[in-house]
Amino acid sequence: MSTENATGPAGTTPQRLVVLAGPTAVGKGTVASDVRRRYPQVWLSVSATTRAPRPGEVDGVHYLFTSEADFDALVEQGQMLEWAVVHGRHRYGTPRRPVEEALAAGTPVLLEIDLQGARQVKAAMPQAHFVFLAPPSWEELTRRLVGRGTEGAEERERRLATARVELAAEPEFDTTIVNHDVAEAADELVSCMGLGPLSARSQHSR
Repeated sequence: MSTENATGPAGTTPQRLVVLAGPTAVGKGTVASDVRRRYPQVWLSVSATTRAPRPGEVDGVHYLFTSEADFDALVEQGQMLEWAVVHGRHRYGTPRRPVEEALAAGTPVLLEIDLQGARQVKAAMPQAHFVFLAPPSWEELTRRLVGRGTEGAEERERRLATARVELAAEPEFDTTIVNHDVAEAADELVSCMGLGPLSARSQHSR
C-alpha cells in the first residue's frame, strides 16, 4: 500500500507512516508514550506480543497480549504488517488493518517496533519514514537497561548482545534522533510527521 498516493475520505490527506526503531532499553516506549500524551492527533499502533505483561502494563494500551496460538492465527491469515521473534524468545507484531485504516483516514501514524519489524515494514511500505532512536552512549544504554530492573542478569546479557547488532543498523534509517531527553526526542519525532516544533539538537537526516 502506498501511503503517499492513497485516497482518504473527503477532506482528509493521507499521511506518510513514520516508523520508530532502535536498540533495547533506548527508550522507544517512553518516547512513544510521551507522543501519545502530548500529541493526541498522532495514532500510535499497539503491537501484539506473546510475552507476559510487565508490572503496570495494560492489555490493549501498552501491548495486545496474545497466546502463541492466537499469534499463529494472525500470521497465517496475513493480518500482520510485520512480526518477529525478539531476543530469541517472544514474538511481537503489528496488526495490519488498523494501520491501513488510519493512514487512509488521513491520520498521522507512528509505529514503535524493533529492527526486524522495521525492515519488514520497509519492504511492504517503502514510502514510510524510518527513524532510529539512539542512546547518548553505550554506557548510558547499559545503565538504563540495568536500572529499569525488569530483567534478570541472563536476560540483560541477551538484550545487550542484541543491542550491539541493532546499533549497527543505524545507517539503514532515514533519520537518527539521540534520546538525551524524552520530551525533546518526542518533539523531534513528531516533526518528522510534519507536526509540532522542530528541535535541531540531536537530530540528523541522511
